[in-house]
Amino acid sequence: MTQHTFTPDSKLPALGTTIFSQMSALAQEYQAINLSQGFPDFDGPEYLQQQLAWHVSQGANQYAPMTGVQPLREAIAEKTQRCYDYTPDVNTDITVTAGATEALFAAITALVRPGDEVICFDPSYDSYAPAVALSGGVLKRIALQPPAFRPDWQAFSELLSDKTRLVILNTPHNPTATVWQAADFDALWQAIGQQETYVLSDEVYEHICFAEGGHFSILQHPQLRERGVAVSSFGKTYHMTGWKVGYCVAPAAISAEIRKVHQYLTFAVNTPAQLALADMLRKEPEHYLDLPAFYRQRRDFLINALQESRFRVLPCEGTYFLLLDYSAISDLDDVSFCQWLTKEVGVAAIPLSVFCDGEFPHKLIRLCFAKQEPTLQAAAERLCRI
Repeated sequence: MTQHTFTPDSKLPALGTTIFSQMSALAQEYQAINLSQGFPDFDGPEYLQQQLAWHVSQGANQYAPMTGVQPLREAIAEKTQRCYDYTPDVNTDITVTAGATEALFAAITALVRPGDEVICFDPSYDSYAPAVALSGGVLKRIALQPPAFRPDWQAFSELLSDKTRLVILNTPHNPTATVWQAADFDALWQAIGQQETYVLSDEVYEHICFAEGGHFSILQHPQLRERGVAVSSFGKTYHMTGWKVGYCVAPAAISAEIRKVHQYLTFAVNTPAQLALADMLRKEPEHYLDLPAFYRQRRDFLINALQESRFRVLPCEGTYFLLLDYSAISDLDDVSFCQWLTKEVGVAAIPLSVFCDGEFPHKLIRLCFAKQEPTLQAAAERLCRI
């Protein structure tokens, strides 16, 4: 009997292994210091770990409610009021998800229909485009130009059409480390206010913001929050990326559609972690309030350690990423340069072109400074030898 190999037609034929996995694997192969993938090399708060163990020991090990456990949704509502002077409805507006990536996917899937147009700002996080494609949407990109990476609102208005269903933004922005201001949200509202266009605001780095005015959330804009989805990440806030717990805040009608997708995507998020996070939010709110200073110290440490290098350091207003311009060092494209850097210098970074569609002529790489100071010092010493 003849054996047949069944190979399905791919819905995402151009998609392969992510650059993050590739660079981490390369770093391991060459024993390089890994500043590529965005995760800390230190643990989260001791109290949070203790509470997780306590809730497990108390038997909180069965399914949580689909929308999230009540104590966590209540704590999220309190935190949102404290930070953004807005209180979402605990029962209808807050959905706990399996990480921010699931929240993003569920929101895009819920809102985008076949043929709908979606606008995003490049460089952009790599999960947006596949989710739009799987929903049958058409992704239209606006390039943010270095070094400021500010939105061009004239270009944005020209890209709008009656098919524009969704705008995806990210602030603080990965990978450019820039931050939107209130004026940017006002400009967005002026552009889309007269048409049925929704907004997905990826705010996973909301508490890692160094800008003078702090982080401005879509939840602070009265008009945009009525058609918007704000996505947050406990993994980023509490240095626990492996927990994969996030949430989204949106008006009841939008949340209802997101929950329809969430219900059949993951259904519910692990119970003890949710209960531990609820305890953490209420017991130690100073953790997220102190996070800007915590990461500013690491940012400044790395910048100072790179002063004698040939790299040009770009400004960093938020996130735990730092951009370096290597144009004084090499003519290689950024992917080739990162491969060379990993193999020959022993430091793994991420090329910025992978966050963009099409040509990216700039010689920029991204480093993650969510690391202990000895790690950052060792990496900087290697980079300064170039």
